Amino acid sequence: MNNTSRPIVVKLGGSIFDAHDATLTDLVHLQNEGYKIIVVHGGAKMVTAWCAALGIESQFHQGERITDRRSLDVVTAVLSGLANKETVAALSRAGGRAVGISGVDGRLLSAQIKDPALGYIGEIEGVNPEVLTALLAAGFMPIVSPVSYRGTAEEGAPLLLNINGDTAAAEIARAAGAASLIYLTDVPGIRGADGELITRLDPHGAQELLDTEVALGGMIPKLKSCLVAVGAGVVCHIVDGRRPRALTEAITGTSTGTTIHPGE
Repeated sequence: MNNTSRPIVVKLGGSIFDAHDATLTDLVHLQNEGYKIIVVHGGAKMVTAWCAALGIESQFHQGERITDRRSLDVVTAVLSGLANKETVAALSRAGGRAVGISGVDGRLLSAQIKDPALGYIGEIEGVNPEVLTALLAAGFMPIVSPVSYRGTAEEGAPLLLNINGDTAAAEIARAAGAASLIYLTDVPGIRGADGELITRLDPHGAQELLDTEVALGGMIPKLKSCLVAVGAGVVCHIVDGRRPRALTEAITGTSTGTTIHPGE
C-alpha cells in the first residue's frame, strides 16, 4: 500500500456508530501505514434520541435538521461532547492516536445562517485548516464534530451553528487539499432510478440525480457535498461502512460502492 502526503477525509455517518468496530480497525491500520486521516463524524440518530428524551421534536428538510435554540444546545452537547469523545476513546482503545475537536476550535469552520426557516443551520463561509495541519504533523488523527463558529451575530444570539456533517467534510476536504473524501454510510452506495447501484459517476451524472430527484433524503446533502469536493479535484466515495475493510477498499480503488470522479 502506497502512502500519500495528501490527507484523506472520512465522513463517519451517525448510523455507523452502532457497528463501527471494522471502521475503527481500518482507521487505525491506515494511520499506522502513514496515511494522514481526518475524520468528520455525524450523530443524527444520537441527537434525535436525546431530543426525544428532552421532549424536543426533530424535524428535517432535505436531509438537514431544522435547528431551533433548544435543538442547537442538544446538537452541540451531543456532537461535540458525547459522540466526539466516544469516537476518540474507541479509536484510542483500538490503538489509534486521535484528538477530538469541533469546527469551532481554531475557527476551523466559520459560518453564517443558511436559511432563517431552518433555524441555526450554518452555511460555511470559511475554513481554516491550520489546526488540522498541526495535529496531522504531530501524528494525530483529528476527529471533527460539525459544529461551527458563527462569525457575526447580534447581541445574545448563539455564536455556534449546526453544520451538516456531509457539507463540513466536503469543505474540509477542499481546504485541506485532500486526495479523497470517503462517506461511510449504511447503504451500499447511490442507486439510480432503476434501483441499481451506480458504481461510477462524474459531476454531470451526480447533478442529474439531484435535478431529477432520484436522490432523496440524506443522499441530497451527500451528493451536493461531493460536487463541492470534486470541483477541487477530490475523488469522492460513498460506501457501506458496515462492511469490513470498506475504507481500505475505497482508498485502494477496489470499492464496491459509488465513486465520483472530478471529471472524465
